[in-house]
Amino acid sequence: MVRSEKKHRIIFIDLIRALAVIQMVQGHSIDALLAPEYRSLDYPAYYFWNFMRGITAPVFMFSAGTVFTYLFRLVNDPFENNPRVRKGFLRFLLLVVIGYLLRYPTYTIFDFSGITRERLDIFFAVDVLQLIGFGLFFLLISAFIAEKTKLSDTLVFLFISGFFFIATPFVIKINWINYFPQPIAGYIYTGTGSLFPLFPWAGYVVLGGVLGSYLARNPLVFKSNKFSFNLAIFGAALILVSKISVLISNKVFNYYYIDTSYNLDTIIFRVGFVLMLNSAVSFISQKIESIPKIIIIVGRNTLLIYVVHLIILYGSAWNPGLAFIYGAKLDVAPTIIIALLMITLMILMVYVFNKLKFRNKQLV
Repeated sequence: MVRSEKKHRIIFIDLIRALAVIQMVQGHSIDALLAPEYRSLDYPAYYFWNFMRGITAPVFMFSAGTVFTYLFRLVNDPFENNPRVRKGFLRFLLLVVIGYLLRYPTYTIFDFSGITRERLDIFFAVDVLQLIGFGLFFLLISAFIAEKTKLSDTLVFLFISGFFFIATPFVIKINWINYFPQPIAGYIYTGTGSLFPLFPWAGYVVLGGVLGSYLARNPLVFKSNKFSFNLAIFGAALILVSKISVLISNKVFNYYYIDTSYNLDTIIFRVGFVLMLNSAVSFISQKIESIPKIIIIVGRNTLLIYVVHLIILYGSAWNPGLAFIYGAKLDVAPTIIIALLMITLMILMVYVFNKLKFRNKQLV
C-alpha cells in the first residue's frame, strides 16, 4: 500500500468514526435533558432528530466492526500468529469490564449489602460497551471459522450477522429469564432491562466486518467512484426491500407495522441506511486530500469520549449526572446549548490528551 492510498483510507475511516461519536454525544445529551412536551413526532425537527438517533447505534456498531476487521485483515499472518487476535480479545474484555463499571451499583465497591433490586437490575443490563465487546469477539470467532474452513470472510460474516438479524423477531418473544440467570438472559433480550442485547445489535458489528475485510483486501478501492456507487446501490436496494415488505404487510395481510429496533423490516432499513451513509462519506473522501487533525483525534479516541460523556450526563456510583439534576426538564434552547457544550468539551478533552501524549483506546 503506497503512502497516498493509505492517507485516503485513513480519511474515510476517521470521518465515519468522528461522525458516529459526535452524533452519539448529542443524541444522549438531548435525550437525557429535553422535557417531554417537546418530544412529539409532529414537530419536524424532533421527527428528524428522533430518526437520526435511531440510526446512530447501527452506524456506531457497523463502524466498530469495519475498523476492527480492517486492521485485523491488514496482517497476513495465520490466525494463531496474528497479533490482532490478542489485541482483539483484550479489547473485548476491556469493553465488557468498563461497561459494567459504568453501571456499578455501589460506591462502596465491595459492600453490596445496601443495594436495591432496581440498582442490581441496572448493573446487569447490557449496554453499548458490552455489546460491542462481544461483537468484536464474534468477529474473531468468525475470522477463525473462515480461515480454518477455507470459506471467504464475506460469506461467514454475512451468515453470522444474518443469524442475529433473522432470529431477532423470534428470540424477543421468549422470556429468557425463565431459562437463564439474569446476567446471561440480559444478553439475549430486553426483558431484564438491557438496552442492547446481542439480538439484533451484534449483527451490525459482525456485518461491519464485511466492509472492513473488503477494504483490507482492496487498498485502492477508495479512489474509484464505483466503490461508492456500489455501496449506494446495495443500501438503496435494502431500503426498498424494507419499504415493500411494510407495504405488503399493511395492504395484503392487514398487519399493522410497528417500527421498533427488533422488527426485521426496521433492521433491513437501518442496514441500508448505514450503507448509504458509508457511500456518501467514501465519495466525499475521494475529493479530500487531508482533513483537520482534530477530526482524526476525535475518531481515534471514541472510547474515552463515550465513557466521559456518559459519566457527566448520567453519573455513576460515585457522582450524580446532569440527568439527575435536569433530567427531561429543559426547554429546547438550553438543551441544544448543553448538547453543543458537551460536544465542544469532548473535542477539547481529546485535543488536550493528544497534546499531553496520552494514548487512548478506540471504541470504533
